Amino acid sequence: MQAGEKILFGDFEWNVLDIQGDRALLITEYIIEQRSYNDVYKETTWADCSMRQYLNGEFYDRFTEADKLRICSVTNKNFDNQWYKTNGGEDTQDHIFLLSMEEIVCQYFGDSSEKLYNPKKNQRYWFERKDQNNSRRIARLENNKTQVWWWWTRTPGRVGAKAVYVHGDGNIGIQGNNILKGNIADGMCTGGVRPALWLKL
Repeated sequence: MQAGEKILFGDFEWNVLDIQGDRALLITEYIIEQRSYNDVYKETTWADCSMRQYLNGEFYDRFTEADKLRICSVTNKNFDNQWYKTNGGEDTQDHIFLLSMEEIVCQYFGDSSEKLYNPKKNQRYWFERKDQNNSRRIARLENNKTQVWWWWTRTPGRVGAKAVYVHGDGNIGIQGNNILKGNIADGMCTGGVRPALWLKL
């Protein structure tokens, strides 16, 4: 197995993002579903949000017992928002998780750290519309592979009631989308979910 490969595990197709020793970091190739980040509209962090509870509970339980034995429990660092200094919350122990903004921008979809850590004077919302790595972050819906959709990260947005997301064009919404209420017709911010996990090889 090598970084950049696609594999089948459980019921999903996954991209291999990294190999470290005897384990591999995977993220789903497609957006597997659309959900709000939290089920209550209030300030929260990854540690306390309903998305984390769902991924490490109901979603994790969809795997067979044999597959669960291969999914590593890992400690995730949850950093503050780089631009707004919003509290990222405590470190978490996860089986299934969302990637952080730093992991998406600086590590696994090309290195655009220079733009993340050095925002322009009047830059407030978007990361960089012309960033060369935007195309690598674009994701499509599993149930409609022609449709591009935006997807969540686990990093807080401008305030704790928002979370950073990857826009449909691959740009990063650093101010964030509302974790529940939004201007979408059904009254909820149903962002794309691309679970990630570390798999024992």
